[in-house]
Amino acid sequence: MKFRVERDALADAVAWTAKSLPSRPSVPVLAGVMLRVADNRLQVSGFDYEVSSQVTVDVHADADGAALVSGRLLAEITKALPGKPVDVAAVGSHVEITCGSARFTLPTMPVEDYPSLPAMPESAGTVDAAAFAAAVQQVAVAAGRDDTLPVLTGVRVEMEGNTLALLATDRYRLAVRELEWRPDAPDISAAALVPARTIADTAKALGPLGGEVTIALARGGTGEGMIGFSGGTRKTTSRLLDGEFPKVRSLRPDTHNAQAKVTVAALTEVVRRVALVAERATPVRLSFTDAKKPAIVAPAGEDGQVSSGYWYLIMPVRIGG
Repeated sequence: MKFRVERDALADAVAWTAKSLPSRPSVPVLAGVMLRVADNRLQVSGFDYEVSSQVTVDVHADADGAALVSGRLLAEITKALPGKPVDVAAVGSHVEITCGSARFTLPTMPVEDYPSLPAMPESAGTVDAAAFAAAVQQVAVAAGRDDTLPVLTGVRVEMEGNTLALLATDRYRLAVRELEWRPDAPDISAAALVPARTIADTAKALGPLGGEVTIALARGGTGEGMIGFSGGTRKTTSRLLDGEFPKVRSLRPDTHNAQAKVTVAALTEVVRRVALVAERATPVRLSFTDAKKPAIVAPAGEDGQVSSGYWYLIMPVRIGG
């Protein structure tokens, strides 16, 4: 294996692939990224039996082949290289990387011991990449981080006709976002529970590429329990979380007696200031009166009331029925 590639393209591909690699793999080869060259195209792949990532990059190849090297080490090296073309060559039991005056030698791992990446499931439909990235960012923040409750660490993806819904909850907060998409089958009705970190990292990587993201879902047969996302030259697959997601839609009220509107910037700034005098994980109490008076935002005490020893801030809002 021997090829030349642009530094930024290589560094970006390796960084995204290495990001999903386990820090403490069950077997050493799972900490590696596979570099495979064929027909002047480089495939950078990573797989830990749960999540697979693959990026394709155009290169100028002198010899085809494959090599398996430490993913995190390769990511650090490519990030530190100067902005010049990079020459990569497999020599014996190591890989040589040359870029300008910089030269690195990395030991390789046995290619034959590396597991085969799972095939991408059948396509279910496509969605605008930027809209998908924004929706995932808004929802994934509400997913839980307690591994003892794995079902709450995921984002539920619901596909009903031309509506794609994303839901997440950690029992204390709930996020729901719906957006239009283009299903392959107009009458599709399916759902998948995807690890929040996986879908968040994937959406963040695919969103800036523009275009569309293809969502692939295995429904019965080989690959069941797997979802895939692809856009541009990148694609990733992930195993789904087991368990039944809570029926959170029933928690959202259909009607309300009053509605308060406030600018996002104003609310963010006030809560940030209040947090300076609040203990960690202290609830924030918002007190509303009427449309002619401002709201009071203050940290709540143990009894749910504002502590007399705390400062409080006021901000203008508009309240309507």
